[in-house]
Amino acid sequence: MAVSRLWLVAPVLALGATLAYLLLGRPLTDLTASAPPVEELTVNAVSLTPGEIAVRLSADGSEPVTIAQVQVDGAWRAFTAEPSQTIGRLQSALIRIPYPWVEGESHHLLFLTATGVTFDHTIDVAVPRPEWRAATATALLLVGILLGVVPVAIGLMSYPVLHTLGPSGMRFVLALTVGLLLFLLFDTLGEGLERAGATLARLHGTTAVWVVAVLTTLTLLAVGRRRGAPEGMRLAFFIALGIGLHNLGEGLAVGAALATGAAALATFLVIGFVIHNVTEGVGIAAPLAAAERPSPTVFAGLAGLAGLPAIVGVFLGTAAVSPYWAAIAFAIGAGAIAQVIIEVALFSARRGGALTDPANAGGVIAGLVIMYATALLV
Repeated sequence: MAVSRLWLVAPVLALGATLAYLLLGRPLTDLTASAPPVEELTVNAVSLTPGEIAVRLSADGSEPVTIAQVQVDGAWRAFTAEPSQTIGRLQSALIRIPYPWVEGESHHLLFLTATGVTFDHTIDVAVPRPEWRAATATALLLVGILLGVVPVAIGLMSYPVLHTLGPSGMRFVLALTVGLLLFLLFDTLGEGLERAGATLARLHGTTAVWVVAVLTTLTLLAVGRRRGAPEGMRLAFFIALGIGLHNLGEGLAVGAALATGAAALATFLVIGFVIHNVTEGVGIAAPLAAAERPSPTVFAGLAGLAGLPAIVGVFLGTAAVSPYWAAIAFAIGAGAIAQVIIEVALFSARRGGALTDPANAGGVIAGLVIMYATALLV
């Protein structure tokens, strides 16, 4: 027994020693001593206040990156850096540039490092940072409610009709729910991967999106099946949770549009998402049709679970959240939606519905088409 335990511990100790040697002994340093330092710089957020441009930068590379000079619209400008002009690996700094920027115009920034490498960024449309006042917070709260809670609640009003459907009709509605969620899954993953592409390469944003999505799916499956396969109310809860995490991402998009002063775009997004989210409410109501009639409190709770995260997303979007954390948020939403798809599909199968059944196939196709059609409005 003692020998077998030794063979379990020995590989772990050997691996630890090897990694310690590579990290602390740095045997590869001499081989790369003559190579020029590798530098990478990315812009996380830009904030404009009267007479000043503030830029949040993140850096990566073989050595710390030092910002030596900053150029705005072709002219070198004075600047300050917090906490320092030298940015360590995976660290960030806030660069403040006194500059009389013009609202509505574009401005081009260029950052010159101490080694002579340049990185540029363009502010497409200059708009001031929103001032946080009670009226502003109230307006953002209203936008989040109209974006998330209201349309989901409208969709939940379909429950009385769904409750009267026969077995074939219910199979169609469940398959419709799968189709709706499949579109949301593809859309959410696409949004997450797009934002991951704007992060530092060392963060492996694209890989992180997939890993977080898979971990979220497995975690929710494990939690949801502690008391057996979810059905009825429990299944509706998980659908609302998955949609809520997705709506967090929709709120981020709307908030980002508001933060850049694109009021017309923000209005267009909200209108499209409202139509889009009504169908999500129908998906939440589907498994309830096979359960006992829920109370109004249950419907209110489900509408809140699915819709309230949109409010959080709107506030975070106006605060210009880092692309990396935005990508992670979308990844969590995608993982939650994937878990719901699995559970709804299994629930439908237990009710005697095969994928090749016309009602099921038609429902999935209808769900995808409906979601794509409403997404065209966004």
